[in-house]
Amino acid sequence: MEQKYLDKAEVLIEALPYIQRFNRKIIVIKYGGSAMIDEELKKNVIKDVVLLKLVGFKPIIVHGGGKEISRWVGKVGMEPRFVNGLRVTDEDTMEVAEMVLNKVNKELVSMVQALGIKAVGISGKDGGLLHVEKKYSNGEDIGYVGQITEVNPKVLHDLLDNDFLPIVCPIGMDDDYHSYNINADDAASAIAEEMKAEKLAFLTDTEGVFLDFNDKSSLISQLTCTEAMDLVNTAGVSGGMIPKLQNCVNAIKKGVSRVHILDGRIPHCLLLEIFTNKGIGTAILKDDEEKYSDGKDNKFN
Repeated sequence: MEQKYLDKAEVLIEALPYIQRFNRKIIVIKYGGSAMIDEELKKNVIKDVVLLKLVGFKPIIVHGGGKEISRWVGKVGMEPRFVNGLRVTDEDTMEVAEMVLNKVNKELVSMVQALGIKAVGISGKDGGLLHVEKKYSNGEDIGYVGQITEVNPKVLHDLLDNDFLPIVCPIGMDDDYHSYNINADDAASAIAEEMKAEKLAFLTDTEGVFLDFNDKSSLISQLTCTEAMDLVNTAGVSGGMIPKLQNCVNAIKKGVSRVHILDGRIPHCLLLEIFTNKGIGTAILKDDEEKYSDGKDNKFN
């Protein structure tokens, strides 16, 4: 028999313990970055999530749409404004953001449905999923940007129990039922925490966490929570990775079993990370969890 067929069989066998381990377990996927812009990458991500669903996982997608929002804000003649890296969301911008995020949401629903899986797109407003209060940036008012104060997961449990794949866009409401834009990383983390997800995966535009971002050989395959916070506190990482690592650590401390930072620009990154021994991104694990070594131990035990 040709070796290529045997190699395919080996790949499937390698995936078996992971399929057994995570059958009926919840995995939250934060979907954003280039993987949302490039059509081919978009198809690959959706195929990955559909495969996870078909082999017994319970995936939930939480998506962003910042680049698309900026594009539409420009289209209607408005200038995107940022304070400390956060989008200033006035009333007009909020209106555009909600329309764009709902448009993106339903496009993803269509792609999942086209592959034969039942999907339902919701925002954090539906069923009171995401309750927020106004968020400030170093004391500065940045408009309708929300900080999550409460997650009501009933609508998600109902959808999962009825075999739907939930796709969530990060819009929430405050006490007065005003709409607020929410950082998608924050929304994914809060949902994963409340759902006690087995996994939370961030699709990003970087290969993972580096000791030295300019040295691609310094990729860290796994970090404990303490090691991750040491990197944050000693400026071992910078930029957008700081809040991402903080979200990772908080999620694990609140019950998520493991968090993964993956390069969404790599085709099928989710499958490579979840179903192979070594994985390709950075995994954040509990302090008392034993690290895997030289690719032979099951990194998910």
